Amino acid sequence: MKSVTTLTLVAGLSVMLALQAFATEEKALVYSWVDEDGVTHFGDRVPPEYARGAHNVLNRRGVQIDRVEGEKSSEQKAEEARLAAIQDEKRMAEEATRLRDRVLLSTYLSVDEIEALRDRRVELLAGQIRVTQLYLNNLRAKLAKLERQAQRFSPYNKDPSARPIDKRLARELSDTLDSIMLYERSLTTSKNEQLQLVAKFDSDIDRFRELHRLN
Repeated sequence: MKSVTTLTLVAGLSVMLALQAFATEEKALVYSWVDEDGVTHFGDRVPPEYARGAHNVLNRRGVQIDRVEGEKSSEQKAEEARLAAIQDEKRMAEEATRLRDRVLLSTYLSVDEIEALRDRRVELLAGQIRVTQLYLNNLRAKLAKLERQAQRFSPYNKDPSARPIDKRLARELSDTLDSIMLYERSLTTSKNEQLQLVAKFDSDIDRFRELHRLN
């Protein structure tokens, strides 16, 4: 125990003597750095081989007044960038939530108002869906009729004596199939929009109630 204390006192005395030496030479600042063996050094300037590493800046009394961080590795820089991106994302999400809350409170006076708007928007989409389904039914009926006509011709008719399909009929078949696929995609999109719309309004209603409880 005594030897550890003695070493500590010697080390402290060495530091004080070094600082006093620099002070007597009227050096305004003293720098400290650690070498590769973990030994702390003091000087009026940091050697070039340690300049890129972390080091401290001390005044004449030995009080640390600044610290220069060492050059960061590419891994450290990448990690800092990742953490900064996460913080930016979090900040943007919080701002979006605050904006949504302000819009909710300034747009609606009650849950009934939100539900009424939801029902009107849902009915508009339901009308689009009904019209699209009607078009699809008509197109599928037309396609069935064209396919029956095409059965008389090659390649639909396997009879070797069957005539090749008429170009007009073939084009009409192709156009009808393309229209069916187009309206099917449109129908799927409208149904998804309807589901998303209901989910959004349900979320707005829950948040509106929560905000009024908080207030």
